[in-house]
Amino acid sequence: MAQLVIKSFDELEALKGSELGKSDYHTITQDQINKFAEATIDHQWIHTDPERAKKESPFGNTIAHGYLTVSLLAYLWEQVVEVQNIKLQVNYGIDSLKFSQPVLVDSKVRLVATVVDVKNLRGVAKANIGVKMEIEGSKKPAFEGEIIFLYHFK
Repeated sequence: MAQLVIKSFDELEALKGSELGKSDYHTITQDQINKFAEATIDHQWIHTDPERAKKESPFGNTIAHGYLTVSLLAYLWEQVVEVQNIKLQVNYGIDSLKFSQPVLVDSKVRLVATVVDVKNLRGVAKANIGVKMEIEGSKKPAFEGEIIFLYHFK
């Protein structure tokens, strides 16, 4: 259930510069990492071989794929915001995404979202959303950047 409901372009635009909220924490499990490796054909041992990672990795354990953490954006975004009265939502892009710290297996992560900019492109709302994936107990986030949505409001 989303913490915030946005029903129009004007409501979205009024939130420019505001933090929209934080998702619940989500635990990254080895099973999830393994399934992501299968789906993306990325079986690098640092992700999928816990025994080797404990011995050879500078992190002392397996880590989530960076793109696995990014792929959680849609799931975590829905916990923060529900945009209503739209005909269509399009993922338009990602800007300036930087990975700051690896996410160790069994870590808990959450999304913090902020409206950076909103523009009306001939009836389509272009929303630049600042995203930061926090890791529970860590000062540094897993990543920070901007995602861009196009909302076709009714």
